[in-house]
Amino acid sequence: MEGSKIKFALNKCKVVLIIVLVLWLLLSIVLIMPISIATIDARVEDKIDMDKFVESISNNIGNPFGNIGKALSGPYIGAFLKGDLYLILALLFFGAVGVVKTLPKNEYSNIEHGSSDWATGEKYMTLSKNKGILLAEKHYLPVDKRGNVNVLVVGRFRFW
Repeated sequence: MEGSKIKFALNKCKVVLIIVLVLWLLLSIVLIMPISIATIDARVEDKIDMDKFVESISNNIGNPFGNIGKALSGPYIGAFLKGDLYLILALLFFGAVGVVKTLPKNEYSNIEHGSSDWATGEKYMTLSKNKGILLAEKHYLPVDKRGNVNVLVVGRFRFW
């Protein structure tokens, strides 16, 4: 039962998961690569010079596709992978929270209200499938049977 809940949640979240993957790729190229390049370029004796950092970030944000080769080479790759790891962990956390939020609350979550499809083992032998007082979509209470045919209606009627 637990596996089907997770499968249901993943099927329901397919679009959101695709959006998260595209967001990861976009943020990785547009944000993480320029920040990692600027961090390495602005490093002076294990400290970051903020003037060089701001100048490098402004130059690198304007050229996102030129940063791909630079960020994946030499001294920049370590900083890029570290920043990308933090981004992936944050997106995984928010993705897991989203999947948990979409898990069905109980086993009757996606069953139509008013349908008797779920009651396969609980059907009365006196019910008719074609005529009588309508109880559910495919089940009628016959009026020609002996005994009590009183029906309690729970809900409301709307008149437009």
